[in-house]
Amino acid sequence: MLSFASNESERAAVTDSNPRRGLARGAFLLPNALTTGALMAGFYAIIAAIGDQPVAACVAVVIAGMLDGVDGRVARLTNTQSDFGVQYDSLSDMVSFGIAPAILVFTWVLDGLGQPDTVADKLGWLGAFFYAACGALRLARFNTQAGVADKRYFQGLASPAAAGTMVSTIWFCESRAIDPELVAWPMFLLTVALGTLMVSRVRYFSFKAWPISDRVPFAWIFLVLVVLVMLAVDPPAVLFTIGMVYLISGPLLTARGRYQQRRRRRREGRDDPA
Repeated sequence: MLSFASNESERAAVTDSNPRRGLARGAFLLPNALTTGALMAGFYAIIAAIGDQPVAACVAVVIAGMLDGVDGRVARLTNTQSDFGVQYDSLSDMVSFGIAPAILVFTWVLDGLGQPDTVADKLGWLGAFFYAACGALRLARFNTQAGVADKRYFQGLASPAAAGTMVSTIWFCESRAIDPELVAWPMFLLTVALGTLMVSRVRYFSFKAWPISDRVPFAWIFLVLVVLVMLAVDPPAVLFTIGMVYLISGPLLTARGRYQQRRRRRREGRDDPA
């Protein structure tokens, strides 16, 4: 769904012979307070999902995504990046965009995928676990690649975007009074697909390098205005549409990149003198 960016900073090695001198004695308040807010929203989403309040859980995950996108930018703008902030952000992301969506989709539909003690019944909780585990793997891989990966693209679907697509789909079905039993198996397939995309090598535009300058064309401002108006009219439908468009953009972007790479190699082969 919404492509919310995560915190990212370069790792600094402690080279002093006295290791205690390299230990951080505190944490930056503002970005970590925002991360705490995202963590709280994710935790509330779990409580709401268990309490059979799927819409409240969806809204809480969306709020967590908004706060997650803000905390990283605030840290960069105020020059308060830290390794502590990166690790804390990852733990918050695991709760808000890994565990919370998995519990939500399970309590909403996957727990009734089949009769008790059947294969379908087991597939329900296994599908939710698969999503949560892929979210953990995605975050671990992101942390190991921080500072060296191309910031223009995500390798694999970012966990906030996966969670956003999941909750926007559930919210859309709830707003249209769609019986969860009618979409049980499609939701199972979507859950597995989102988990697979998170750990895949499919590239997604990260929006971290955009905008390039402080000024943008006037048309972009008008587009933002249109999106805000549409969100005010029908939030679940707009978020569901944005999520699906972004979900499909990754495979298309990857296929386009591979096509251009093969074309460039063929051109270099023809230009190479025999």
